[in-house]
Amino acid sequence: MLQTSSHRYHLTRAAVFGLVLAAGSSLGRAQEAVTIQLSIKDHRFQPAEVRAPANQPLVLRIKNLDPTPEEFESKTFRVEKVVGGGSEITIQIRPLNPGRYRFYGDYHEDTADGALIAE
Repeated sequence: MLQTSSHRYHLTRAAVFGLVLAAGSSLGRAQEAVTIQLSIKDHRFQPAEVRAPANQPLVLRIKNLDPTPEEFESKTFRVEKVVGGGSEITIQIRPLNPGRYRFYGDYHEDTADGALIAE
């Protein structure tokens, strides 16, 4: 079968486009967010310290088991979000470098203190 240069050009473009799509989809999977579960009980985070992979987006799911509200706050994450009594919130966190990142409950900072360790 004789191929014209125009036909080869379209095949090459299609092959390159397919490779770009495949590479993009594998990169998207590599950056899939990791979900971290936390709860607040008796004005304390449970667990008080959580570990997560560094350099990956994170999702924090925080459930307040107390009847009163608490404000999840972290200066590092640039987040201040109220968690109503008996409710749950979701917070998206950008990829973090390895390290220890403090968070706390602004309404009960004396007891609601925690840390996320990215490693």
